Amino acid sequence: MIISRDLCFPTTCTASLLTAGLACGQFIDASPDRVKTPLNAGMKRIGTITPRSTREIKSSRITVGCETLDRDYTVFSAYKDYLPPLGVKKIRVQAGWAKTEQARGVYDWKWLDEVIDYALANGLEPWLETSYGNPVYAGGGGNNLLNSLMTSPEGYAAWDRWVEAMATRYRGKVKEWEVWNEPDHPLQKIEPETIAELNIRTAMIIKRISPEARIAALAFASNSNTPYLDRFLKVISDAGKLDLFQWVSYHSYDMRPEDSYPGVARLKEVMARYSPHLLLRQGENGAPSTYIPSFALSKYYWTEYTQAKYDLRRLLGDLGRDIETSVFTIIDIHYDWGKDSVLNKKGLIEADATKAAIRPKVAYYAVQNLAAVFDDSLRPVPGFACDHDAGESLSVFGFGRAGEKTRVVALWLGGQVPTNSFQTTPVNITVPDAGFRKPVWVDLMTGGIHQIPANRWSRTGGKCTFTAIPVYDSPVLIADRDMVM
Repeated sequence: MIISRDLCFPTTCTASLLTAGLACGQFIDASPDRVKTPLNAGMKRIGTITPRSTREIKSSRITVGCETLDRDYTVFSAYKDYLPPLGVKKIRVQAGWAKTEQARGVYDWKWLDEVIDYALANGLEPWLETSYGNPVYAGGGGNNLLNSLMTSPEGYAAWDRWVEAMATRYRGKVKEWEVWNEPDHPLQKIEPETIAELNIRTAMIIKRISPEARIAALAFASNSNTPYLDRFLKVISDAGKLDLFQWVSYHSYDMRPEDSYPGVARLKEVMARYSPHLLLRQGENGAPSTYIPSFALSKYYWTEYTQAKYDLRRLLGDLGRDIETSVFTIIDIHYDWGKDSVLNKKGLIEADATKAAIRPKVAYYAVQNLAAVFDDSLRPVPGFACDHDAGESLSVFGFGRAGEKTRVVALWLGGQVPTNSFQTTPVNITVPDAGFRKPVWVDLMTGGIHQIPANRWSRTGGKCTFTAIPVYDSPVLIADRDMVM
């Protein structure tokens, strides 16, 4: 059995770990049974996924959200040491104009320097979003979703200066950017033509200073408002500026994560009318770990188990469709609005009203397991298809490395909103042109690796058939042993 790294205790790391350049988060359990569930796979357990730190992973298409630092709803120092052991290679950060320029013309970059410098020192790539506005200027907008966009020439001119100063400061450090968060959100109601013009002017400043910059347009709050996207892209296309952007990013919260993909397909159809090169990027999505009265996915009795199932299903659903993806968010967010203060419990780490990091949730370890397996070398197999007897509720994707046949199959029952049940259903599945040699069964929530008995799989005519494979409403893998151990 693979034994994972030693338990990280709630103290500072040892000198040897610091010398080796490894980050050690507080309270991170690296033992083989770090996640306990009542799941019974009915097969011998032979190991556990070993987490990989960001330094051990060359590249990845998975981002974790570090949002709201710009408004002090979270505290970076409280959770930063949890980032490197997670194994996710990118962090999404809102740059916070209003926090950086609290007096006109005076930029205090200390807080943002800390985030970016820590990220780079630990193998993380910052994805920096330039929103929101700045009330220090007349018509400068606000620093939150509500009424945040600039409304005056003075406000826009100050915005331009700030973006230029920021792009100059982080030239060579920040390579991925995003312009404005959720302009189509009901609290903003920004017209698509207006936000398109802001995207153009902002991207032009960034590209002038860092021509190699990769920029995401829009940060769409929905995947259903295709007329908004069409109007947005028409402005950019008419201006001849589509080449400024690598992605269109979107946020789509559906109680059943699989319900987002019909809308995603429609977004792709709109984008294809304008450019063959623009890509979709899922920039913000995740479930709470308990009941929350407001925010996305509210008024449902989520648990740590259902949060982990949701996050895994969404991340793998994106990766299986070749979409760069993100999980929202690293830590619970404390929206400190006085008497209306509330915790948004979507974090992978539990926090309290003091914004302290309490402990990793089940979802932290689940994402850690997924990140350890699905680095950028493992990509969806083009045209993957298989035969199975599980009906339409089965989500299934094949993955392999360049030049290889299918080496990993991810599958789960996605017909319902995630439940607290761990009851499995036996599924028979045949995978064509598979390259399996020593296949194992892996539960991504626990990281448990189980031996598939020899009498439950066979290879005939270039096809691999697996019999009575246990599947439930959280992703499991059929993988070659060397892909996970």
